[in-house]
Amino acid sequence: MEFEVPLRSVLPGGAGQSGAGFPPAPEVPAEPRDSATVALIRDGADGGPEVFLQRRVRGMAFAGGMTVFPGGGVDPRDADASVDWVGPSVREWARWFDCPEPLARALVCAAVRETFEESGVLLAGTASATVTDTARYTDARRALVARELSLAAFLAGEGLAVRADLLRPWGNWVTPEQEPRRYDTRFFVAALPEGQNADGATTEADVSGWQRPAEALADAEAGRCALLPPTWCTLAELGACGTVAEALTTGRQIRKITPRLTVRGDTVRVEVP
Repeated sequence: MEFEVPLRSVLPGGAGQSGAGFPPAPEVPAEPRDSATVALIRDGADGGPEVFLQRRVRGMAFAGGMTVFPGGGVDPRDADASVDWVGPSVREWARWFDCPEPLARALVCAAVRETFEESGVLLAGTASATVTDTARYTDARRALVARELSLAAFLAGEGLAVRADLLRPWGNWVTPEQEPRRYDTRFFVAALPEGQNADGATTEADVSGWQRPAEALADAEAGRCALLPPTWCTLAELGACGTVAEALTTGRQIRKITPRLTVRGDTVRVEVP
């Protein structure tokens, strides 16, 4: 599959950027780091899904200035097998993402932790109920961000479990080989739990909010925001879903995708092997 997007839509700073933003691949590409990202969705006023997006601050070493979903790298403590778990088994997640079970556990826990750290949405609860008010966990959120607290310790202290049943596997994208920092990112989709609110209380983003996928793509086309190819594709896929329920029940066959990016004048060709 191939598609082209305006150069200004994939490089922060707009059309003044040049192809210098895509250096040639080194002889020995950097080893990708495992990471997880979550597309939070909710039903919009017209019934179609809206997605929670954040613009990363420009000074960040990776994807600075880009509009993204909440997410980040796996913490070794995310693989802690002591965490309580509700929903599809670790074995199922390992099958969906075609990875070892310890990594599958770590990816789901990283998805829950990063979503809470960056948006305040906590995909946790008990076997019979999901957390509805996260205000009482503000101090724990700060401690998680500072890496003073692990997800397993936080959940155990509050009598909570990871609600893996609130997440759906959506995709697996690997950063192109020419990038010095690379990530093997598993994409998840989750509906905003009832009673919770997503916020922008993170130092990693300077703009946060809900938007229809088509509107976000239009902003990228016009150069008002910049999207990484995986974000672009995921928004297009979610925009094709009529409702949140449809997105959550869409069957997905996950395969690892490493796109190739080629600059041609003012456009970027994205090649998906």
